[in-house]
Amino acid sequence: MPTHAEQRILPHTPDQMFDLVADVGRYPEFLPWCVGARVRSRTENLLVADLIIGFKGIRESFTSHVSLNRDSMIIQVKYQEGPFKYLNNNWKFDNYDSEKCALDFFVDFEFKSRVMEKLIEMLFSEAVRRMVGAFEKRAAQLYG
Repeated sequence: MPTHAEQRILPHTPDQMFDLVADVGRYPEFLPWCVGARVRSRTENLLVADLIIGFKGIRESFTSHVSLNRDSMIIQVKYQEGPFKYLNNNWKFDNYDSEKCALDFFVDFEFKSRVMEKLIEMLFSEAVRRMVGAFEKRAAQLYG
């Protein structure tokens, strides 16, 4: 049951970071191991998306409900279908100063398969750091 929490100060506004994380359809362009993304439906406050993750010949797809709360600057990802027993992922963006935001990131999940669970345990911390870093790098490309 890997869990990871991380806080960072980023040189971008909360709105910019919120928009970047909410743009799920573009994840394959920059997110490590994300080889496909499809947004099934989208409203102002909710999207349903399928992601395909690939690593060393293993490909898994899953569906999530993504709640977008711009008023509180929180994005919550709730697992719907796929290889997990559960998946919870939260992003919170707070003003740090006029041009920076404080990022609070959390992910917690468990695979249904013990084999997948053991495989990811060895790679989890590095994978999550690279994932958060990929969002940071993408923000620098988009927003300077």
